[in-house]
Amino acid sequence: MSHPLRLIGVPMDLGAGRRGVDMGPSAFRLAGFARAAARLKREVRDGGDVSVPTPEVRESGEARARYLHEIAAACDTVRVRVRDALVDGELPIVIGGDHSIAVGTVAGVAEHHRSRGESIGLLWIDAHADMNTPDTSPSGNVHGMPLSACLGIGAPELTELGGFRPKVSRDKVVLLGVRALDGREKEIVNASGVHAYTMRDVDERGLQSIMTEAIGYLTDGTAGFHVSLDVDGLDPNVAPGVGTPVRGGLTFREAHLIMETVADSGVALSLEVTEINPILDQRNTTAEVAVDLVMSGLGKSIL
Repeated sequence: MSHPLRLIGVPMDLGAGRRGVDMGPSAFRLAGFARAAARLKREVRDGGDVSVPTPEVRESGEARARYLHEIAAACDTVRVRVRDALVDGELPIVIGGDHSIAVGTVAGVAEHHRSRGESIGLLWIDAHADMNTPDTSPSGNVHGMPLSACLGIGAPELTELGGFRPKVSRDKVVLLGVRALDGREKEIVNASGVHAYTMRDVDERGLQSIMTEAIGYLTDGTAGFHVSLDVDGLDPNVAPGVGTPVRGGLTFREAHLIMETVADSGVALSLEVTEINPILDQRNTTAEVAVDLVMSGLGKSIL
């Protein structure tokens, strides 16, 4: 029997440089997630949204990591909600909000499986590597730092969530679809030990080959893996409603092949979609694409 789905909205608008992603969870619901899940005969338990303060009512704090304390507090709440959902036998579906929320999501998944003596893998789909730190970030926007935090690198407020670090081993991380990295970030990625696949790799090798290899890394000695999808990993023609669009991204079918392969693996522990920005979208297109991709990740097939 399939696990019930626990929908967790995280209207985080503190880690990005452009406003609007706080409306992402609402747009996702409006795009028909519950109806689509029902067609797959999956029960949805909507846990509502995590409370996140708006930037207007907080001081941004240290310029190297803006709103760090508020982001860490919200991510800690996400951690607990994700962990508790897994304890209850539910499959977390976490919807943002900017990508800084992944620090909390990954912490919750890792903590649950750590308590069982297990480790996890992490599939990170993104145009950006998100591996800056407060010392390297040119903007101070925390949504450019969460993958480093999951690896135990960066601000202790993020790396120490749950009281342990790293949340995932570097050799169990797959970074897919990258095509826009800062100068110092390239050095971090190259030295990190993660398995990074750029869009050139996708062009040259094809996704089927890459995903077969990636699933091997993600499942080698793990209980399964978390999927963190930043919708700017897709080409802007497919997903226009993002704050940091980068041309040359994943096509509609490539993105679905990734998620279909995730479903075929049978060991996805949780799914996350971030950076849906309705202000910059066209008739909720990006949220609708996100719902379609989550359905593919849950097992929706063409035949």
